[in-house]
Amino acid sequence: MHRKLVITVGLAVTMAGAGIGIASAAQAAVPTVNCPQVYITVAVPQQAQAEVDSNLRQIDQQINEANNRIAATQGQGGANFIQNAILGPLKDKRFAAINRIETAISRNAPRPNLNAERLSVCTLNQNGGAPAVTTPAAAQPGNNLGILTDSCDTSRLEAHDGFQKGNRCVSTEFGEVGNAANNPTLLITSAPRQVNRNQAFTIQVSTRNLIRDRFLAAGQGGYYVESSVLKNGLVRGHFHTACRILDSQQQAPAPDPVPGFFVATEDSRGGATPDTVAIQVPGLAQAGTFQCSAWAGDGSHRIPMMERANQTPALDSVRVQVR
Repeated sequence: MHRKLVITVGLAVTMAGAGIGIASAAQAAVPTVNCPQVYITVAVPQQAQAEVDSNLRQIDQQINEANNRIAATQGQGGANFIQNAILGPLKDKRFAAINRIETAISRNAPRPNLNAERLSVCTLNQNGGAPAVTTPAAAQPGNNLGILTDSCDTSRLEAHDGFQKGNRCVSTEFGEVGNAANNPTLLITSAPRQVNRNQAFTIQVSTRNLIRDRFLAAGQGGYYVESSVLKNGLVRGHFHTACRILDSQQQAPAPDPVPGFFVATEDSRGGATPDTVAIQVPGLAQAGTFQCSAWAGDGSHRIPMMERANQTPALDSVRVQVR
């Protein structure tokens, strides 16, 4: 089913569910941004509706954020401060949002041309002495723990490209999360306490509510690129097993060394009923205390989401002493 929208977004005057605030006469001199209207007059496929709506909300939010920043930084910087620090970045964010709308529609219909280049440019409106009408900043929860951002629009990092690289911004949506009873769990049910150097051993790993049928190779651009997908309410993914040596048992280890052993398990099995997989470790070359861990991953190698914050994610660890 296609829905045809005629949506106006991008006026300097915007409304939000919390209501609108009218500035006092003392604030009337504060300029606001004036952005072209964004019209979507093409048929929007049902599959794209949520993504289109999300980006339209972001366009509104971008204007509000720009106006709030202008008010908060009034008198700061030089003559080009607003252009360089506010209007310039706003143009880039609007262009990206409009482009995402075009892309979302194009997945199930011809790609529209919404004229992102023209619609992304905003100017400064001095309001002609009239009172400014803006959306007030959202109320912040306690301890100033408001949402920092929900997209890469404001990030200065490069976009993540699916390979194992840091200092990147991942724009992949989180995806689907099941209810608590269907969230995945994992347990190491058997592992040796002590082995000799280079001695092979077995780690038994049990999973529940994990369909082990999704593994996009990280070395081939499959890292952080797929949203979490459920099948009959269960996460589709895989699990990892790794053993790393611990230099100390009194403090958290460094995160970057390559582990002594690592394997991913995607065997097209698993489900709501717990089952167990035998992980064969060919041996560890170094002597010392190893942390051997197993953790579930979705199609993009992320630990699956849980319904509640107080649920334990699908992971487990044991210590193995190598002599």
